[in-house]
Amino acid sequence: MRKIKKGDDVIVIAGKDKGKRGSVMRVVGDDGLVVQGVNRVKKHQKPNPAKGLDGGITELEMPLHLSNVAIFNFSTKKADRVGFKINDKNQKIRIFKSNGQEIDA
Repeated sequence: MRKIKKGDDVIVIAGKDKGKRGSVMRVVGDDGLVVQGVNRVKKHQKPNPAKGLDGGITELEMPLHLSNVAIFNFSTKKADRVGFKINDKNQKIRIFKSNGQEIDA
């Protein structure tokens, strides 16, 4: 089970976008995340009529390393770490390390 999944709200803790918050759009490989509105770059793109793409300069989000983000805890309004716990139904669940609340609840 991954500590950070698609749809989680995260905050960037290192790099040029430090302090920005966003939700995880997709997971790339073992240790990459694409976060909405974070790590935006400009890409020069050639037109491709076969795919229906116009040429020009487009902005897109690039992946961040997993170690540069932390999950955002809305109850404490701070970055937090993720832990695991077995609940009473013998299911592995994710919890916030600071206060022990369930993340997926």
